[in-house]
Amino acid sequence: MPTRRDVLGLALLGGASFALAQKATAGPARLVLSDAEWRRRLSPARFAILREAGTEPPFASPLLHEGRSGRFACAGCGNALFSSRTKYDSGTGWPSFCAPLGRSVRTSRDDSLGMIRTAVACARCEGHLGHVFDDGPKPTGLRYCINGLALAFAPGAA
Repeated sequence: MPTRRDVLGLALLGGASFALAQKATAGPARLVLSDAEWRRRLSPARFAILREAGTEPPFASPLLHEGRSGRFACAGCGNALFSSRTKYDSGTGWPSFCAPLGRSVRTSRDDSLGMIRTAVACARCEGHLGHVFDDGPKPTGLRYCINGLALAFAPGAA
């Protein structure tokens, strides 16, 4: 059943144009694999983080001090997540970014550990990346605190 947004979009843009606009902003195509397939693709440590919402120890990731220009992608599916231009040293012990690339991530409420946080996941494979907090630098004021094992770095254009 069409939503109110769908009806308004159809009225304002026309059927085909609205469908193209929806596709352009919808984010990456979903990747769904079984646990067995993920276990074949990922190391045990990466599986624990990406598929079981684990957390690596602070200051353990070599990506914490990665300063080259490039992109950080999901280690599970290769979806480009963050530009090196948005990376900064938050002092927390995990790679931190002030903004993701486009609609590359999704967020959800996480009330584990007796506190309310906002979990961050890859929009393509739904792999757990870390959490986002509202204590980051300008211009966004956000701190995407991401597990280094959830990321793969590709040097080059940011």
